[in-house]
This record gives sequence, structure tokens and C-alpha cells, in this order.
Amino acid sequence: MEKINEIKQSIQKIRPYINRDGGDVEFVDFDEKSGVVTVRMLGACVGCHAVDQTVFYGIQSLLMEEVAGVNEVKLDTSNWWYNLHY
Repeated sequence: MEKINEIKQSIQKIRPYINRDGGDVEFVDFDEKSGVVTVRMLGACVGCHAVDQTVFYGIQSLLMEEVAGVNEVKLDTSNWWYNLHY
């Protein structure tokens, strides 16, 4: 649970930059065995052409630097279909 709190605190550092462009990010899951963090992008980030760069160069870089044991960040797109069609 402590590791998840570290991850969430680090995500809070990048949220203002994502919010500035009308988007948001939320923590979904952390697999301690593989070191994979899953996040969900919201708002203007859904379907945005730059979302991969945001996740890889922004969120993943930050988490890998600040939280020991994080090896990768994956994007949960389960919410995209709804937001793009309604």
C-alpha cells in the first residue's frame, strides 16, 4: 500500500500540467511483481494524438525516477469508446 501512495503522490505532481490542457490522469493499478503502473487518461486526453508522449515522456519518466520498483506505465483505454462516441 505504501508503494501505491508513493505512485499517487508522484502523479499529483504532473496533474496540473495535464489539467492545464483540459485533461486529467488517474491511477488505476500497480502490479508489484512486474513493476507496471496502469493509468487512465480523462477529459481532453481521451483520444488525443499526444497521449502516448504524455504517458511515456511525462508520467512514466516521472514515476520511474521517483518511485523505486516502477518499470513501466501502461494506459488503460477502457473509457475511450464511451467518451469518443457520446
